Amino acid sequence: MVWLRRIRQSVMLHSFLHDPVAVGSAIFLLFFLIVGFGAPLVAPHNPYDSASIDVMDSEKPPVWEEGSDERFLLGTDAQGRDMLSTILYGLRVSLIIGMGAVALQAFLGITVGLIAGYGGRWVDTLFMRLADVQLSFSTYMIAIFIGAIVKASLGVGNFERIAVPFLIVVIGLAEWPQIGRTVRASVLGEKNKEYVEAARVIGLPARRIMIRHILPNTLTPVLVISTVQVANAIMSEAALSFIGLGMPITRPSLGSLIKAGFEYIFSGSWWITILPGIVLVLLILSINLLGDWLRDYLNPKLYKS
Repeated sequence: MVWLRRIRQSVMLHSFLHDPVAVGSAIFLLFFLIVGFGAPLVAPHNPYDSASIDVMDSEKPPVWEEGSDERFLLGTDAQGRDMLSTILYGLRVSLIIGMGAVALQAFLGITVGLIAGYGGRWVDTLFMRLADVQLSFSTYMIAIFIGAIVKASLGVGNFERIAVPFLIVVIGLAEWPQIGRTVRASVLGEKNKEYVEAARVIGLPARRIMIRHILPNTLTPVLVISTVQVANAIMSEAALSFIGLGMPITRPSLGSLIKAGFEYIFSGSWWITILPGIVLVLLILSINLLGDWLRDYLNPKLYKS
């Protein structure tokens, strides 16, 4: 097929295959995506099925430790849930929140950036001051404030059902200015070029010029930022879950698993916190390293063919 041949002959694939760090990061990330989204198929147990969980199996160590149970490869947590299964299901939740939050950030940031950069001085000033106000508040401050209100209004039981979309919306709303500012700067550099002037001369509407002509030329930095922002969103979810404003213990994510086992780490049950922590570190590291390679490749000042 033509497109497959073009991919094989592309400079990007050649650069990727000759960068061992990028290849290793991509392999790790692909593995996490497969086992995370395929958790219902590959996990040996279902941590959401309370009928299959026995509290008598709680805090069993991994199989290489004395007193382990061969049914639980990585041991169990304080509720008797299989750690391997809860990590896989938690990985899926963390990935969904991270990718969903970045999708919302990209939508808001691209929309605001296009309008601000193309709309003229007063529109630009309005949206950029809005972005400045947004940036003056940290993600955690916004999440703590909104999360406390939502939890108090809905109650813990109802909050559990909306925890995932809540975190996606909160993290997405808190982080969009970075993409918005980047798109706005790109639009300011593109809107006075000849191809945009030609589109105006033939009478194309502003919306079509922004979407069909300017937007494709602003997506390169957005792609790089979005890759890094996925890692940041996953870390934000883990931090919020650790302080009790993220995913509840009954709906495991990597952050909530770390929090759930933290009080047992000094009593000998180190695996409840350490194992999901290791997975979180490897996931963030693989995304960041892949994002670094993508940034270097797409930057003509840094990349050498």
